Amino acid sequence: MKKPIRYLLAMLLITPFLISCLPMFAIGTAAGTGAYISEDRRTSGMFIEDEGIELKSARRIHQQYGDSVHINITSFNRIILLTGEVPTAAAKADIEKLIMGVDNVRRIHNELAVAGNSSLASRSNDVLITSKVKARFLAERKFQINHVKIVTENGIVYLLGMVTHQEAENAAKISSSTAGVRKVVKVFEYLN
Repeated sequence: MKKPIRYLLAMLLITPFLISCLPMFAIGTAAGTGAYISEDRRTSGMFIEDEGIELKSARRIHQQYGDSVHINITSFNRIILLTGEVPTAAAKADIEKLIMGVDNVRRIHNELAVAGNSSLASRSNDVLITSKVKARFLAERKFQINHVKIVTENGIVYLLGMVTHQEAENAAKISSSTAGVRKVVKVFEYLN
C-alpha cells in the first residue's frame, strides 16, 4: 500500500476514537479539571501565582511534618484554604504560621481538624462528592462553573472563588442539596 493511502486509512480508523473523546474533554474542562484560564476571573498571572503558593506551602509543610499530617492547600486569589488533619492544636497553629510566611499570601482560612489522618475510603468519598457537586453545577447552569472552586473534606464542601452574592447563594444551595454533603462552607470573595 502506498504511504498516502496508509495515512488516510489510519486517520479514518482513529477519527471515531478521537471524536468520542471530545465530549469527555469538554465535560472535564467545564467541570474544572482543565479550567480555561481565559474564563477564570483571576488574571493568568494570579492563576499561576496561586499554583506557586500551593506548591511552596506543600513543600514547607512536608519539610516540617512529613507524612504525619494530611493537608490540602487551596489558593484562590492568594486566599488560602487549609483542610485535612493534624495531630495537635499546636501543629494546626504552626502550619498556619508556616503558610503565612509564603510570599503574597493575603489570608488563611484554617479548617484543619485535630484528628488522625483520614482513610483512603473517606478521601475517595470526598472526590465523589466533589464530582457530584460539579455535575450539578453544570446541569443547573446558574453560573460559570469555573468561577467556583470546590474542595471537599470529610463530607464538608468548601466553596471558593470571586463571585457575586447571587452566584454564591446558588452555589451553596446546589451544594447543600447534593447527596453526601454534610455541610457547606463559603470562602468566597464577593464582586458586588
